[in-house]
Amino acid sequence: MMLLAIDAGNTRIKWGVRQEENWAALGSVAVPEAPSLEPAWSYLPSDTAVIGSNVAGEGARQIMEGILERRGLRVRWIAPRAQGFGITCRYDTAQLGSDRWAALVAARRLCPQSCLVVSSGTALTVDALTAQGEFLGGIIVPGFDLMRTSLAGNTAALGLRDGRAEPFPRNTGDAIASGAIQALCGAVERMAGHMQTAGAPPALCLLSGGGAPLLEPHLRLPVRRVEHLALEGLIVMARD
Repeated sequence: MMLLAIDAGNTRIKWGVRQEENWAALGSVAVPEAPSLEPAWSYLPSDTAVIGSNVAGEGARQIMEGILERRGLRVRWIAPRAQGFGITCRYDTAQLGSDRWAALVAARRLCPQSCLVVSSGTALTVDALTAQGEFLGGIIVPGFDLMRTSLAGNTAALGLRDGRAEPFPRNTGDAIASGAIQALCGAVERMAGHMQTAGAPPALCLLSGGGAPLLEPHLRLPVRRVEHLALEGLIVMARD
């Protein structure tokens, strides 16, 4: 059976069509462009199974449901559980984003050891998952672009500038970019330290999201990039 997985995030709606073990199609649109998904999904047969995570809001949900209903399809929206898919969740499930839950489900299948589950997008989330499947908790940090725009919007002279990561920045653009990257990597590495203290040192950092290529070279941890971690978790849930 064909599966459509939808990860509607804060900024973009990511989706993929899975046939057996391969992605037959992948795409993404900005949340305000959700109506453009209609032609992208127009070829889906009427027996396609649809599963989704939505943190993009009610408006985006209604648009996506309308597009699918016109194809005779209904979507199953997932929600975090206190226990499921080999995971015991210590986070308040009423406050846990469904995208983070989907990423954790994928991580549990991909890594049998303790790991950090990191998504770098509009926000950076860093979640601690033990080898026993216990989700200890996690943090949320403004993402790279949010940090830069926050500085530009709340200071008189810094402005929004291009920059790159340098060990010793010598211009303001590089200083801001380097500071943001160091803050994000520092957040990941401190969570690794907390896991070490808790007796569950992470063997791996599973890294996903649009900001992953920016962070990966600067993390002092074993890293495995997974391009579509939340979508992979949705496929696990659809098939379980």
